[in-house]
Amino acid sequence: MTNTLITAIEKRRTQYALGKTLPASQTEVTALIETAIKLSPSSFNSQSSRAVILFGQHSEKFWQIVKDELRKIVPADAFAPTDAKITSFAAGAGTVLFYEDQDTIKSLQQQFKSYADNFPIWSEQASGMAQYAVWTALANANIGASLQHYNPLPDAAAAAEWGIPTSWKLRAQMPFGANEAPFSEKTFMDDAQRFKVFA
Repeated sequence: MTNTLITAIEKRRTQYALGKTLPASQTEVTALIETAIKLSPSSFNSQSSRAVILFGQHSEKFWQIVKDELRKIVPADAFAPTDAKITSFAAGAGTVLFYEDQDTIKSLQQQFKSYADNFPIWSEQASGMAQYAVWTALANANIGASLQHYNPLPDAAAAAEWGIPTSWKLRAQMPFGANEAPFSEKTFMDDAQRFKVFA
């Protein structure tokens, strides 16, 4: 059975070798990211996901912030691998910063008190789905990406640099750009270890 969605999902892979030349314009890439997030599901249609899309020097600035924060906690004699990794993210064309709006979550907790404990959990699920949707959409536009989690290290500096509302909580970062290296073969564990089917 052929399924176009599965075919699209198969293209989503982690790409660390990123370049700055995109196969589409910044306007097109922005629209792609925004649409993928808007179409992602959320509990009670809360639409709690937020995103900051950084291109060029703005993206490089973000990864410099991350690097500066990491220097404070990584020993100097062990910093070279960390420096190389962060530099590889900055080598891309841009970065998506994924946030969740905590005011939206608090509002839902007040409106639906019996579900109050679940809304933060559902928010994390919504964020994950938005991240996955963007990653898959980028992959299908032949744009490489990876998903990173350096929060909360850069949160305060990023908020100050780009005027991020205090209610937005950073959940993940996605550097993206041209695919500068081929993908290795993806391996999978045995299905019997992952799935149970009763019919």
